[in-house]
Amino acid sequence: MPIKFPFARKLKNKDSFVQPVGLDQTQIPKHVAIIMDGNGRWAKNRGMPRIAGHKEGMGVVKKIVRFASDIGIEVLTLYAFSTENWKRPKNEVEFLMKLPVDFLNTYLPELIERNVRVQTIGDFDVLPPHTKKAVEEAIERTKNNDGLILNFALNYGSRFEMVNAVKQIVSKVESGEIAYADIDEDVFSSELYTSDLMDPDLLIRTSGEQRLSNFLLWQLAYAEFWFTEVYWPDFTENHFEKALYDYQNRKRRYGGV
Repeated sequence: MPIKFPFARKLKNKDSFVQPVGLDQTQIPKHVAIIMDGNGRWAKNRGMPRIAGHKEGMGVVKKIVRFASDIGIEVLTLYAFSTENWKRPKNEVEFLMKLPVDFLNTYLPELIERNVRVQTIGDFDVLPPHTKKAVEEAIERTKNNDGLILNFALNYGSRFEMVNAVKQIVSKVESGEIAYADIDEDVFSSELYTSDLMDPDLLIRTSGEQRLSNFLLWQLAYAEFWFTEVYWPDFTENHFEKALYDYQNRKRRYGGV
């Protein structure tokens, strides 16, 4: 039975308003992954430095996490920083590395209150000490929560992840822990960062770009994709609700008829 959720709100820019839609509570995707794109272009269009767009985008993360938690999504994976993002200007990278600190320092009490559990995927060891400290504290303080899993992809690259999985499997075969004949999709998946999570049902990417950008290449094999021209700092609960509505009106065949 379709249910109206009270999250759709009128935007300041009436041209961006998305009409509230009815969502079927029984078909809410369990795992949603989001490529939060367009912060720099959002800022550039306003004559502002790129870091202003990243700061604005942090506020959007708070709203979207609240929405996801309230609507019953089990896992929300956010592409926060890729292995390729180190190529950006030094001041921008330094600012991006401070964002998790600022976000978690200000928002962690609410995450705990909302029963949200923080996790990360990616090459965590090479992150700056202050970033690791903030994330580790958030993971520790929310580890017993059993609500929404807020999964940040930090210094994440899917190709690196898969190559590392292959290395781990080869090592286990060489040590006799597993046999060559036992290698299958489940074994491979067990060596990925997301081994304790279900694969995403829905991928959302903002800013108009329509590519995966080295994000969850294995895990997104059967996910539904939803792209929007809206830059991340302008992304709202309305847009999220529209993505969920479109998702619910697709037929997922998984290769069948």
